[in-house]
Amino acid sequence: MPTLKKGTGKAEMSTLVRDMTKGNTVKLLLEFSLPMLVGNIFQQLYNLADSAIVGRVVGPDALAAVGSTGSLSFLFFSFCIGVANGGGITASKYFGAKDDQRVKKVIVNSAYMMLVASVFMAVLGYAMSAWILRILDTPSDIIALSTQYLRIMCLGIPLIGMYNYGSAMLRALGDSITPLVFLLVSCGLNIGLDLLFVNVFGWGVFGAAVATLIAQFVSGIGCLLFAYLKNDYFKINKTLLIPDAKIIKECARMGSMLALQMSLIAVSCIALQRYVNGFGSMTVAAFTAVGRIEQIVQQPYGSLSMALSTHAGQNLGARNYKRIKEGFTKGMIIMTVFSLIVLPLAQIGGETVMKLFVEDPEIIHMGAAALRITSAFYFALGTIYVCRGVLNGIGDAGFSLSNGVVEVIGRIGFPLLLGLFPALGVWGIWLAAGLTWFISGFFALVRYITKIRSASFIAAASPVISEPIRRRAGVSALHSKAS
Repeated sequence: MPTLKKGTGKAEMSTLVRDMTKGNTVKLLLEFSLPMLVGNIFQQLYNLADSAIVGRVVGPDALAAVGSTGSLSFLFFSFCIGVANGGGITASKYFGAKDDQRVKKVIVNSAYMMLVASVFMAVLGYAMSAWILRILDTPSDIIALSTQYLRIMCLGIPLIGMYNYGSAMLRALGDSITPLVFLLVSCGLNIGLDLLFVNVFGWGVFGAAVATLIAQFVSGIGCLLFAYLKNDYFKINKTLLIPDAKIIKECARMGSMLALQMSLIAVSCIALQRYVNGFGSMTVAAFTAVGRIEQIVQQPYGSLSMALSTHAGQNLGARNYKRIKEGFTKGMIIMTVFSLIVLPLAQIGGETVMKLFVEDPEIIHMGAAALRITSAFYFALGTIYVCRGVLNGIGDAGFSLSNGVVEVIGRIGFPLLLGLFPALGVWGIWLAAGLTWFISGFFALVRYITKIRSASFIAAASPVISEPIRRRAGVSALHSKAS
């Protein structure tokens, strides 16, 4: 827990920050990952509840409509998430270097970037929703519902961006607890509003979308307000409110590459979704349900990846390169243990989980069989996350681009290749996804080994820092580790 610090005779506000440049690496990674994991699992449990409510109350077509927009929603959201994470990675470097002024400048200028990016993507997404859904051959019996849902979600991109910005800045400082608290609030509120709008008011997919946006707004505002009140890094002097071109350029460099990476991944998912749509709404419903389940499976990987990103970023700023490599090794061990635990569960428990979404026996059978296919590739999936966390943390913009390109090639190329074998039928969908994870994991591992052995990565990725700004009396407690 945070401790109350004192500066010049006045009590400082407690700060939820964690210095990851020292201490036991495994303990730090687990302590940092656990709150994110809990929050992410609750988020995915909400997604499960949302799908269950929509699928059971409104019907399979509504579930398929919501599911068919998932990749497109991710595409529109990904630009803002990339901007947020790019700023977070930059902030973590300066935090590790103990340069408080630049940390604050990153917080301010990242906010400006997020505002512009989120409004732009909201307008673009709303305008293009119907056209893109038609291009993707969305089944005619669900396209109207899909368009309605996607347009509402696009209008809420600034609200989603607000929470992602706040949580990214806090995680850069080692605080994974505050985002958890407000994510839990958001999930609880979202489920309650889902039940009210969909089940009681009968608003269908419109109600599900509105419930999500209201919950995102509450979590975003709450997270930022709490950070301002409790974290001294968010107390910004007026002089720091002036846009800083150098900071914006630095954040934009990493943020644009992360946004491009996520956008390319989203495009690859859209290509796969188009392939899925060709099999009809029943297959789309099974694909949606399996996707929800696997989102939960991926949460430990994702939480570990974010922990490794912050760990690598802070240690890069501190020029502690040995700990960066140690973080990767320990991260791979943690990932392997989890993969070995979840693999048998996915192999034998698919039918039980599928029944949470639908009652149709054919869809349940299809989804369970799909889980048995994709779970064989979980280790490759985990490798992607571990490598991505470390490489993003050290500012490897080249990896962001190459990783996105590999996923596009896999998700477009494998369906085309597997389509040459009609006997595979719908199972080619999930085999293509697994093979994409395999080649992406392989190339990510090669990139990490090449990068970490290159002496140039130190000079190329490390922030240029003048003599570090010493702690003034009023902020002497800023960099203390949360105990």
